[in-house]
Amino acid sequence: MENIRNFCIIAHIDHGKSTLADRFLELTGTVAKHKMREQYLDGLELERERGVTIKMAPVRMAYILDSKSYILNLIDTPGHSDFSYEVSRALAAVEGAILLVDATQGIQAQTLANFHLAEKAGLKIIGAVNKVDLKPVGVEQIIKDLADLIGAGPETIYKISGKTGEGVEELLNVVIKFLPPPKNEFSGQLKKSALVFDSFYDNHQGIMASVRVVRGEFAVGQTTELMSVKIGFKIKELGYFSPELKSAFVLKAGEIGYIATGIKDPDKLKIGDTIGNEPLAGYKNPQPVVFVSFYPEEADDYEELKKSLQKLRLNDSALQFEPDYNEVLGRGFKTGFLGRFHFEITAERLDKEFKIKTVQSFPSVAYQVQKSGQVLIVTNPQQMPLEYDSIAEPIIKTAIMTSSVYLGKILQLKDLFRVFSVETKVFGERMIVEFTMPLADFFANFDDQLKSVSEGFASFSYEQIGYRKNDLVKLEILVAGETMPGLIRIVAKERAENVGRQMVEKLKEILPRQQFVQALQASANGRIVARENIAALKKDVTGYLYGGDRTRKMKLWKKQQRGKKRLKEIGRVSIPADVYRKLI
Repeated sequence: MENIRNFCIIAHIDHGKSTLADRFLELTGTVAKHKMREQYLDGLELERERGVTIKMAPVRMAYILDSKSYILNLIDTPGHSDFSYEVSRALAAVEGAILLVDATQGIQAQTLANFHLAEKAGLKIIGAVNKVDLKPVGVEQIIKDLADLIGAGPETIYKISGKTGEGVEELLNVVIKFLPPPKNEFSGQLKKSALVFDSFYDNHQGIMASVRVVRGEFAVGQTTELMSVKIGFKIKELGYFSPELKSAFVLKAGEIGYIATGIKDPDKLKIGDTIGNEPLAGYKNPQPVVFVSFYPEEADDYEELKKSLQKLRLNDSALQFEPDYNEVLGRGFKTGFLGRFHFEITAERLDKEFKIKTVQSFPSVAYQVQKSGQVLIVTNPQQMPLEYDSIAEPIIKTAIMTSSVYLGKILQLKDLFRVFSVETKVFGERMIVEFTMPLADFFANFDDQLKSVSEGFASFSYEQIGYRKNDLVKLEILVAGETMPGLIRIVAKERAENVGRQMVEKLKEILPRQQFVQALQASANGRIVARENIAALKKDVTGYLYGGDRTRKMKLWKKQQRGKKRLKEIGRVSIPADVYRKLI
C-alpha cells in the first residue's frame, strides 16, 4: 500500500483536465503513442462531440520514480456544476487531488466549489496552473490567487501545459512525493469492504461495479454480497481500468478496480453500497432539483425506454425516475435531474446511445404546497390542487465570478429575473456576485443571459438553500374549451399573462386548422389572461354551381354555417406529439 497513490483531477469546465490526463497516460506508457487520441478517458461519444467530461473515468497507471515502482490510480472528473455529485463520489475514493486552473481564465466559480468539496473530504490538494504555453498576461496573479485559496506558497503551484507536456512530469513526481498512500485499515483477514463509487452494465457479465477496496481483498470465484440490499453473488471477474478493462486474480486494500457481479437487474445495485461483510459509510443520496417527463415517440418503445433509463442510472446514480402518464403522449417516466444541463445530456444519451426518440414535458421544480395543515411536495404541475393555503418554491444562491468590467451589466440581470438579494465580494482582482433567486427562474435561460452580458467571461455555481413562499399560480392552456394537461405550468403571478400570451401565440402558429374555429386560452387560477383564435378551414360549397338563382347558394351557405356551429359545440382537438415538441 505504501507504493499506491489514489488521486483525481478537479477543475472548472474547459480548464484542461482531460488533456492533462492524456499526458499522464503517455508519460506512464499506459497507452501506446500510436493508440493515443485526444480526451482518451472520455469514453462517451457525446463527451467527444461536446468536448466536455460528463462521466468520471478511473485509470490505473504504473510509474517508476527513484528506482521504486508505483501504482497510480487516477480519476478524471467532470467540471460542470450539474455533475458535482460525480466529483464528490470520486473524492471519496482517493486521498488527494490536483486542483487545475486555466492560466487564460483564472479561478472560476466551479474551481471554488470543487476546492471546497475536496477540502471537506479531507484530501491533500496540489495546485497547478494549466496552458502556460500560451504565455497569458497576469499568470503570476493567478498563481498567487490559487496559492491563497489552497493556503500554500506561490512556489508550490506548478506551471504546466497539458497540450505540450511542459511541467507534467514534475507534477506527476509531486503526486507521489506529496500525496499520502492509502490508510491501512486492516481489521482481521475475514473483514472485507469495497466502496462502490460507480457502475456500468455489460450484456454478458451483468452489473459491473467500480470499487475502491478499503479492507481485505477480493478474488475471482469468491462469494460476497451487496450489503445494503443483502444480495449475495459470486465474483465472475475483477480487474483494473488500464483504461480498458484488464482482468486480474485479486483486488487488494487500497486499490481501485472493477468487480463483475453477474447480477442482471440494474435496480439491485446502489451507488455508495458496500461489497463485502463490513459496511462503509457510503454517500448521501443526491436530491433532484428539476423534473421532466419523458414519453417515447412510438408507444411500443415504452419498455425499451424503461430499460434504457435503468442502464443509464447504473452509471448516473443522480438520475431518478418513476412511471408517468399523459392523456396525449401516453405512458412515460417522470425523471429527476440535478440541473438543466444534466437533463439535456440524458435526453441526448437516450437518443444516441439507445436510439430512443422521446418527447419531453416542460421542466418543473419541486414546490411545497400547504393545504389543510399538510405539506405536499408537487413536482408535476398537473398535480397542483385547485385550492391551497400557500405555496413555496425552491430558492438557490448562485455565485457568479466575473471581472469588475462586467459587474454593472450582471447586476442588471436582477431586472430580468426575480432576484431577492444581491451580495458582492472581492476575490483577488475579480468579483463574486451572489444572487438569491428562485430555482425556476434560474432554469429560465439565466446562464444564456449571463454569457450574453459578460461576453462569455463570467462563470457560476449554485446551491439550493431552502424554500420561500411566493405568489404563484397554476397556468393552464385550453384549446376549444379543453385543458391540455401536458401544457400546465406553475409561474409567478405577475408573469402569468406574459407567459400565457407567448404560449397561445405559439400554439396559433403551429396547431393545425380544423373545420371549426379553435379558441386558444391561457387560464391562471381560473381567470383567462390571454386568448387567440385559429380560424376555421374554408371550403367553397357553392363551387360546383353555375348560373341560376342566388337563393340556391344562400341555402348551402346557411347549411354550412349550421354544420360549423354543431362542430364547434361537439368538436374536440387532438394535439399531435410533434406540436408538443415544437411548443416545448
